[in-house]
Amino acid sequence: MSTSKKIRVLIVDDHFATRLGLSVPINAEKDMAVVAEAGTGTKAIEQYRLHRPDVVLMDYDLPDQNGVQTLSIIRNEFPNARVLMLTILDGEEDIYRAVSAGARGYLTKSCECEEVLDAIRTIAGGKGYFPAAINAKLKAREKRKPLTERELEILRLLVRGQSTKEIVDLMKLSMGTIRLHISIILEKLDAFDRTNAVAIAIERGIVRVGE
Repeated sequence: MSTSKKIRVLIVDDHFATRLGLSVPINAEKDMAVVAEAGTGTKAIEQYRLHRPDVVLMDYDLPDQNGVQTLSIIRNEFPNARVLMLTILDGEEDIYRAVSAGARGYLTKSCECEEVLDAIRTIAGGKGYFPAAINAKLKAREKRKPLTERELEILRLLVRGQSTKEIVDLMKLSMGTIRLHISIILEKLDAFDRTNAVAIAIERGIVRVGE
């Protein structure tokens, strides 16, 4: 089968060993070939423009901008771009953000190589690829009340270990306003206290440690 008739794949991951571990089995398949690789979001966009691949394998964590931001930029310029997120992250918020940005599929790096190949073929054929466990988390997230930007900002400060008084000083808001926001955050996350809210936020991928 000539390269032009194969499924043309762009691999985006900042680890060389990961790119190599994906490119070898992909190139070994008769119906697909890796046409380009990228280790940053910026490079991924450049490579997409140059090669117009059929499917992109996109990691979530990239050194310059995350995979969802990169996906959004590519999809804004190329609405028909087909991107499969392949990442260690499996929080429901991570999945929801990727799908909202236009991801056609989502897999964790713990999956078998054969599943990655199946997903590439499925997405190249115009369908989505979301395993049952991923789909369940997506549906769970869709049922939840979203946090506002202000609530997310306060939640990030809670994750950093800031006290209510410190948050008041940082955000230049009243103690009553901050306490009200924290109360609403706890309710939306179904958390019984601040510590539980932080644990839930990290588990679901709503906020990342170090943000």
